[in-house]
Amino acid sequence: MIGLVVVSHSSALAHAAVELALQMVPGERPAIAIAAGAGEGLIGTDATAVSAAIDEVASPDGVLVIMDLGSAVMSAEMALDFRASDAEVRLSSAPFVEGLLAAIVTAAGGAGLDEVDQEARSALTPKISMLDEPAAAAPVEPAAPAGLSADLTIINPDGLHARPAATLVSTLAGFDAKLTVVNTRTGGAPVAANSLIGLLSLGAKTGDVLTVAASGAQATEALAKVTELVTEGFGEV
Repeated sequence: MIGLVVVSHSSALAHAAVELALQMVPGERPAIAIAAGAGEGLIGTDATAVSAAIDEVASPDGVLVIMDLGSAVMSAEMALDFRASDAEVRLSSAPFVEGLLAAIVTAAGGAGLDEVDQEARSALTPKISMLDEPAAAAPVEPAAPAGLSADLTIINPDGLHARPAATLVSTLAGFDAKLTVVNTRTGGAPVAANSLIGLLSLGAKTGDVLTVAASGAQATEALAKVTELVTEGFGEV
């Protein structure tokens, strides 16, 4: 599992953002290190603290660093020269709060560095879509082979929001299967069911019908589990 480093000017902001994201992860969590503030009670960033955080969570699978703004980026860049570990480190341009949430949920599902970084960088897509602004396409995958699918109705009062979407992503990590989802109300290309950002980009509201298609060795079991989650309202209803 990859490691994550959170770089922020504010310790309170960093810890709150991580706490929010971890509420979406019911099972195993990735290693997370926070490098925030420039000393006790001081706003700012420290490159040596960032390098220590990278070494703390260094993994053969790599390390993704998410920063808030300004000198946080410069400190992260400088930290690469100070670190002792030789793991691959990626500095992400992802938005701080949304990107961190997407990264933690995706990493918890066992995704690699490239996929986690892509999810984090795409994290503003659902918000942009909701505000009817132009946006880059959400992560998508080809539709699964026809024949194994289900039409499932969202019953959650708030629709398929972040928490149930994160539950779905985490659940599917345990299956050898590939699932895609289409919102029949809006249409569009199918999105991968293990993509938090893809699921949120569906804009699925209560009453919307999702067509879930599955393929792979455990397609039947995975589809049955998704059906159970959706019909029970992901434990919220």
